[in-house]
Amino acid sequence: LPLPRILSFIRELELPPGRQAIAGRVLQEIVQRLSFLLDVGLDYLTLARESGTLSGGESQRIRLATQIGSGLTGVLYVLDEPSIGLHQRDNEKLLASLFRLRDLQNTLIVVEHDQDTIMRADHVIDMGPGAGRLGGQVVAQGSPAEIAAGDSLTGQYLSGRQFIEVPKNRRTSRGRVLSLRGAAIHNLKSIDVDFPLGLFICVTGVSGSGKSSLVNDTLYPVLHNHLHGSHKVAGPVEAVNGLHYLDKVISIDQSPIGRTPRSNPATYTGVFTLIRELFAALPEARVRGYRPGRFSFNVKGGRCEACRGEGMMRVEMHFLPDVFVTCDTCGGSRFNRDTLEVRYKGKNIAEVLSMTVNQAVEFFAAIPRLITRLQTLQDVGLGYITLGQAAVTLSGGEAQRVKLSRELGKKATGRTFYILDEPTTGLHFHDVRQLLQVLQRLVDEGNTVLVVEHNLEVIKVADYIIDLGPEGGDRGGEVIAAGTPEEIAGVKASATGFYLGKIIGKKGKEGII
Repeated sequence: LPLPRILSFIRELELPPGRQAIAGRVLQEIVQRLSFLLDVGLDYLTLARESGTLSGGESQRIRLATQIGSGLTGVLYVLDEPSIGLHQRDNEKLLASLFRLRDLQNTLIVVEHDQDTIMRADHVIDMGPGAGRLGGQVVAQGSPAEIAAGDSLTGQYLSGRQFIEVPKNRRTSRGRVLSLRGAAIHNLKSIDVDFPLGLFICVTGVSGSGKSSLVNDTLYPVLHNHLHGSHKVAGPVEAVNGLHYLDKVISIDQSPIGRTPRSNPATYTGVFTLIRELFAALPEARVRGYRPGRFSFNVKGGRCEACRGEGMMRVEMHFLPDVFVTCDTCGGSRFNRDTLEVRYKGKNIAEVLSMTVNQAVEFFAAIPRLITRLQTLQDVGLGYITLGQAAVTLSGGEAQRVKLSRELGKKATGRTFYILDEPTTGLHFHDVRQLLQVLQRLVDEGNTVLVVEHNLEVIKVADYIIDLGPEGGDRGGEVIAAGTPEEIAGVKASATGFYLGKIIGKKGKEGII
């Protein structure tokens, strides 16, 4: 049973006086703990839900509910983006819970990009000015009003001096529609959904309303099975129409681009292959008989064999976590001395991998094939990362944008269906703006981009919205409204429409306030 129904059952439970005396304190404690879970926006969960299926945001809010119930004071709590996966309505509940913890004489440090959370904080510390090597400084701190009055990038978006514009004209599908009939997995009530193709589509709804069930558990596996001949487990549907309009489906999530330090943006996007071919074509390399494989740290020949091309040595610490130290032989360059003697414009292969994307664009300006791929990384706002940066050190948002850059580098067919589940997780206002520009480019090429999203800044620029609800859990799973953002804002039954209506008409200097 969903938590609200369990709470109602416990409250309405009538016991004989003798048993009530025994169970009264226990029942009171159950009611309190269930209430705390509801207060942090988890009313759509069931007690039997496996912990492994919970998102990071859901797990964090369960721990938060536990702390609220403990009643401790004088504690320092650190929360990393607790609003992840929360609808604006549920975010109000979360903020109320945070304030309750603060009012118990506790201190809360929250790492957050959500505007409502920032504006209601007592004190804001703004880091920057850029990302990666360009960051690491405190650029502003003070009350939200003081930050908004300052010149930091965060302050400019909070004050509305910079903002994400609402499109003047929205695209139309021109009759091409993908239709799902009778989708009925989890809490979906055998719904019929139309996805107009060639548009930027947002699937919205309160937490637990069935968005992931529709998109990740039904739409994506159905499309992948048909277009790519796979055998993914898909939610039951009665019929699917319009598949002939598409030639492939791609899900771009925030999972790592690689799980070892050997993976990096250069290898994932194919840039490293072109760089190795360039070095192998140099006169010095040809005299020595070096082939492209010589300039790879993954195979024997050109790599440092002491660290096997990793640049680091693992020191096993008994009863403690292993420690990694820089390789004494290669000094962390990953390559042996002979390989490093081959230089292009004064730089060896290790020095090239240490360049940022922005530096590499200037360095390889005379090589069109390389420039094309490097500029796609710039376009998604990743000019600050290094070409050889280990994949495991990239954030989820960075990994997702690396994947997007690879898609931008491919020849467009105009018949691809892209799916992104909450792509703005962990992104600053400015990063969201850059991400939207990239997604709009994909749509301009004739493709369809579908995002599952709570961020109103993304929702307001969509061409078409599918809003699920009206609540979470078994009270959700229905299509509440479908249409343009302006049409959704006019639907009284839509919680998304209520919040969307507050910002949909605001332009110019009002920005995102």
